[in-house]
Amino acid sequence: MRLTNMHRRYWHKNLSVTALLLLIWFVVTFVVSYFARALNFTFFGWPFSFWMGAQGALLVYCLIIGFYAWYMNRLDIEHDVADGDD
Repeated sequence: MRLTNMHRRYWHKNLSVTALLLLIWFVVTFVVSYFARALNFTFFGWPFSFWMGAQGALLVYCLIIGFYAWYMNRLDIEHDVADGDD
């Protein structure tokens, strides 16, 4: 099967958004956690390092999942590969 230009653009956009979201995941999971003790300030009444470990990371993960689902639905419709079960 030969890929058309539209399929290549779809795949490129899919890979780009996946790479960006994985980079955000990596930063939240490893970089912020590694430097959490140095980030010593209060955030919503709690130390930032505690808040990021207990609540912030989970919130960011949920936002990543929600954004990916929304973006891919939009991309599927734009490139005419949607399920049609909307």
